[in-house]
Amino acid sequence: MQLTRKEFLKFLAAGTAVAAIGLPLSPAFAQEAPKPEGSVDVEKLMAPGPLPEMSIGKADAPVTIVEYMSMTCPHCARFHAETFEGIKEKYVDTGKARFVLREFPLDNKATAAIMLARCAPEGQYFPLVSALFKSQMTWATATDARGALLQIAKLAGFTQESFEACLTNQKLLDDVLKVREAGGKEFGVDSTPTFFINGQRYAGEMSVAEMSAIIDAAAK
Repeated sequence: MQLTRKEFLKFLAAGTAVAAIGLPLSPAFAQEAPKPEGSVDVEKLMAPGPLPEMSIGKADAPVTIVEYMSMTCPHCARFHAETFEGIKEKYVDTGKARFVLREFPLDNKATAAIMLARCAPEGQYFPLVSALFKSQMTWATATDARGALLQIAKLAGFTQESFEACLTNQKLLDDVLKVREAGGKEFGVDSTPTFFINGQRYAGEMSVAEMSAIIDAAAK
């Protein structure tokens, strides 16, 4: 996937709308845990990439969860609204799991949004990602995507100047796309969200109960 700074900014200015598809909610409690679709080499999966790893939780936690996500993906937004906090409280905050978030933007708006999260002040990456997911229906479907993102960014402390500097940072853009490319070529990611739990691959959003069953099994 090749994208130049000029093409990226031109797309944002055009404000092509992204369709947000309404999907049925996941059940609160699953009868059984999802089966993995495959596995990858954990050492390769966790090797340093072009961008600093964005994670929460203890580095030596017995379970590592890696999520590849897109900021315009309704499945990802619903996972972060309905499941993420429950998993964070139950496993991450208690030292049982580490959660890693990686970029897999499916379109230019998603690329812009995650770049802004990367440009946020230290410690504000996850809060801004959460805010962007919560307001996804506002900016992802806006005719003027650039303007909608600017308003949200200002609430996070961006100025017009810092907003422009972030979205015209060619190296950041290139690195985000490298993370996406590696996810697809090296680890078989082709949809979002895709999770790797101790190297086992699971595609699609999950409920707290479903993910808990997987984490509990992985921790044994």
